[in-house]
Amino acid sequence: MAGVQQAHGADPHVATEVLRSALSQAGIVLPSLGPDPASPALGLVELGRVRADVALRLAEALRRDDTA
Repeated sequence: MAGVQQAHGADPHVATEVLRSALSQAGIVLPSLGPDPASPALGLVELGRVRADVALRLAEALRRDDTA
């Protein structure tokens, strides 16, 4: 992915917004998406819990991208 920081140097706040935007373009909302405040040194992003239908739409969107 051009323009996206890789692995350990990525800012979780930036990663959250990039992911939120990409998901939004696919019509997917993860309400609990956000930087994990319990582990700032690890730079984790909390994806949270989602309904089964949202998980299936997310999987479909990932598969579509994989075949593009």
